[in-house]
Amino acid sequence: MRRLKITLSYDGTEYKGWQVQPGLPTIQATVQAVLAEIEDKPVQVHASGRTDAGVHAVAQVAGFDLANPIPIENLQRAMNRLLPKDIRILTVEEAPPDFHPRFQAKAKTYEYRILRDEICPPFERLYVHHYPYPLNEPNMVAIAELLKGEHDFTTFAASDEADADGRSRVRQIFSSRLHRDGSNLIYRVRGSGFLKHMVRNIVGVLLEAGKGNVDAAAIRDRLEPNSKIPAGPTAPARGLFLISVEY
Repeated sequence: MRRLKITLSYDGTEYKGWQVQPGLPTIQATVQAVLAEIEDKPVQVHASGRTDAGVHAVAQVAGFDLANPIPIENLQRAMNRLLPKDIRILTVEEAPPDFHPRFQAKAKTYEYRILRDEICPPFERLYVHHYPYPLNEPNMVAIAELLKGEHDFTTFAASDEADADGRSRVRQIFSSRLHRDGSNLIYRVRGSGFLKHMVRNIVGVLLEAGKGNVDAAAIRDRLEPNSKIPAGPTAPARGLFLISVEY
């Protein structure tokens, strides 16, 4: 049995996220169906993390076991031939037997794109959050910097079934930066890991800061351990991209 590591890119528009859900199209289910056809039996695929419905990935990482001796170059070609065109396998590598894409990940980078133009071109509508209304962008830039460091991100996370296990909601954010790139506001964040809806909730709060509804003191209150401030608001999924996973 071989352990294989793949890097894949996908347009999440037509999928209900990464994780298998009965009767619904998901990235995991689609990839597993293709591998089952190649392996001639079910194959379980684990990713570095679950992306939400409508979220995109530039470079997601996943791993699985395969008995088929097919060379990795041929496996990549076969998978891309069988997969729909909105999912592409970028690389296939042999991995150590104990490789796990989630538990061994050291850092992930996400990017969120906000289009500031008055009109959103139709071919961009699925990949940006169109927000043409007034915003105090310098204030948003300053607020984004406050999220760096190790914090309890409970007030930036949606409820999750994992909450019942009592898992820590403390995460280390290595960089948190908002900047202008032409007509887009780009928020890029790199951290040790992310909670459910965490990046989208951060962006939602940054937008509130841009509207003048949130200041630096409010952000510090949100980051206090055991803060009771409700999470959100949650920015739309379509503007979010998983950019990279580091090992």
